[in-house]
Amino acid sequence: MLMIDDDVDLSALLQEYLGQFGFKLETAATAAEGLRRFARTSPDLIILDLMLPDKDGLTLCKEIRAEHDIPIIMLTARGGVTDRIVGLELGADDYIPKPFEPRELVARIETVLRRSSGPKPGRSLQAGELTLEPDTRRVVLAGQSLELTSMEFELLKALMESSGRVLTRDQLLQKLRGFDADVYDRSVDMHISRLRQKLGEDPRAPRFIKTIWRTGYQFTG
Repeated sequence: MLMIDDDVDLSALLQEYLGQFGFKLETAATAAEGLRRFARTSPDLIILDLMLPDKDGLTLCKEIRAEHDIPIIMLTARGGVTDRIVGLELGADDYIPKPFEPRELVARIETVLRRSSGPKPGRSLQAGELTLEPDTRRVVLAGQSLELTSMEFELLKALMESSGRVLTRDQLLQKLRGFDADVYDRSVDMHISRLRQKLGEDPRAPRFIKTIWRTGYQFTG
């Protein structure tokens, strides 16, 4: 794993703490150093601070996500709802405000890695021109492969597996995170929006994902 955070004391503490759980953590104090280490070590997860001395963490998240589907956990002292929503919109898989309990970070890491790991056994799911293959973690629409983040893939899989049923935001969060989520957490809405864009959905006439007002979402494909 790679942690990009200019708080060297926190990085050192987490490096030692995560080692107790079998995680090897590389650290970088700047965005530039983080990108160099990322290219050199090919980590399986990035812990990314929002406030870096040479570049905004949201900008860095967007740049990484444009070319890689590596899981990203945003870690920051700025815990405002707006920052959190923007981070999720840009492709972060999770968002943890400082201060936090190190054990909670371990739980988040394990959950995100479990979501992104593959292949996972299961039959292909199909709806018209849309096919989701759990074994290879591929999503194909009209013959074209879609590049989805781990969160987007699991969200689409959960909806397709429950095709025709309405799933509340809380139900989706529990499926994706593996633990109860804050009732005000809008992460599902952000990921649904990004997923719809990749599916080429018209929000006014969706082919696949229908919004059920004040309730949640329904896969109608």
